Amino acid sequence: MVKKIVLSDVDSVVNDIKSMRVRGALNIAVTAAKSMKKLVKEGGVIETLQDAGQRLKSARPTAVSLPNSVDYILYLAEKNSHLGDEEFRKQLLDDIGRFIQEMENSLDEIAEIGSNIIRDDDVLLTHCNSDTVIEILKRAHSKGKKFTVYATETRPRMQGHITTGELLDAGIPVTLIVDSAACITMETKKVDKVLVGADTVCVDGDVVNKIGTSQVALCARKHGIDFIVAVESIKFSPQSMMGSIVKIEERNPDEVWRDRPSILGVYNPAFDITDASMVDIVVTELGIMPPEAVYQVVKEKFSWELRQ
Repeated sequence: MVKKIVLSDVDSVVNDIKSMRVRGALNIAVTAAKSMKKLVKEGGVIETLQDAGQRLKSARPTAVSLPNSVDYILYLAEKNSHLGDEEFRKQLLDDIGRFIQEMENSLDEIAEIGSNIIRDDDVLLTHCNSDTVIEILKRAHSKGKKFTVYATETRPRMQGHITTGELLDAGIPVTLIVDSAACITMETKKVDKVLVGADTVCVDGDVVNKIGTSQVALCARKHGIDFIVAVESIKFSPQSMMGSIVKIEERNPDEVWRDRPSILGVYNPAFDITDASMVDIVVTELGIMPPEAVYQVVKEKFSWELRQ
C-alpha cells in the first residue's frame, strides 16, 4: 500500500512536468530529485526507486537534466545497497540532500560568474525563459550595471512574456519582440550579446534549447554578435558521449492553433539544435568555457555514469 501511495505522488510530479506546470530544466531536475527523496523517506526500496525513475524520465525526453538527476540518485542507491535498511535510508537521504543543494547552488554560482560578462550600456537579446539568464541579468543589475534587454515572445507558449515580466519586476529595461524580429532587432538596435539558456548540451558542444534558438544563433553569427549559452553542468549530456541521439520533443498542435481547419497538419517541435560552431562561450557554475570543453567536463563530472 505504501508503495502505491508513494508512486501516485511520483505520477503527479510526472504530470506536472509534462503539462509544464513544472518547467525549466534545472527546476525539473530538482523536483524529480525531491520526489525520489520523498520516496526514500517513505520506505521506498531500490526497485521502487527504479520504477519511479523510469516514470520520471519519460516526462520530458529532451531535457537531459531529468535523466541525469534520476540516474545519479539510482547510482547513489546502488552504491549504498550493501548497508542495512535504516543505514541505507539515512545515507541515501543525506546524499540526495547534498545533490539537491549542489543543483540549487549552481544557479547562484552561474549568476555571479555570468554577471561579470555584462558591461555598462550593453544591449542584450534573449530567447525563451531561462532561470540562468534571468539570474545573471538580475545579478548584473544589482551590481549597478546599466543595460537593456530585448526578449523574443517565444511562440507558441509565449515564454517571453514570463521573461519580460520577471525582468520588469527586477527593474531591468526590457522590450518584447516577435520571434521573427530577432534578426532585424540585432541590426537596428545594435545588440552586443545574445544570451540564452539550454535544456541540453552535448559533448561536442551542440546546444539543445527552445525552438527558434538556432535561428537566433545564425542571426547573431551574421551580425558578428557573441552568442552566449548559460547552463548548469547538470544539463551536459553524458548519453551523447555514448552515441545517444537527443530526442526532440513534439508537442500538441493545439498549442499553435487550437481552432485550425481539421485537414491542416501542424508540426510543433519544442526544441532545436544549435551547432557548437555558432556558440562563442558557455557559462556554467564551473566557469566560462568554449563549447569544445564540454567533452572534458562530461568525462570528469559524469564518470559514474560512463562506467555503468
